[in-house]
Amino acid sequence: MLQNLDLISIVFQVIAVLFAISVHEYAHGFISYRLGDPTPRLEGRLSLNPLAHLDPIGTLMLVVFRFGWAKPVMVNPTYYQNPRKGMMYVSLAGPGANVLTAYIFAFIRWVFVHFIIEWFPGMNFRTVVMLVYFLDLNIIINLGLAAFNLIPVPPLDGSKILGGLLPYRYRRVLYTLEQYGPIILVILLFTGIAGKIVSPIVRVLGYFIL
Repeated sequence: MLQNLDLISIVFQVIAVLFAISVHEYAHGFISYRLGDPTPRLEGRLSLNPLAHLDPIGTLMLVVFRFGWAKPVMVNPTYYQNPRKGMMYVSLAGPGANVLTAYIFAFIRWVFVHFIIEWFPGMNFRTVVMLVYFLDLNIIINLGLAAFNLIPVPPLDGSKILGGLLPYRYRRVLYTLEQYGPIILVILLFTGIAGKIVSPIVRVLGYFIL
């Protein structure tokens, strides 16, 4: 019985992770496309199909550490009317879509707990627990993915959002960090610093649902 529950838990986590990264990357591509860039469509990234977005290492990190990344959506800012602001909007779209998705799952959970269970009192208790667990997983993983990507370390979205807000002379500092970004991220993950940064961001993003 416990082995079956563990297997179901793993399957639920994989489904939630794949859906979260698909929403995240689709949002990047969709906003870039709406700003006039055909690249995401030509690259086949305007899709919620997880296979279009998977990065093996990033997905493994997301399953193990609850923080990770997908294959970046290729965009061409030269198509934007204002490339600096355009990149900021595209970068915001991913975390924003994950937060919105978390709130949608939270609403579904609220409806399920307050109405569905009452309307169907004969529902199997184990089924109820597993469904609530699955909804909770989607809430936490989407908020975690959004929060992690808001860390202002290249190549995460937070660095591009910050770059869109800073004057040019300060943006240059971020640009120089790009080559060291992956190393910094690995250090943050394995030292646990990432969790200390992400946890308060998750609490803020999920203020009304956590």
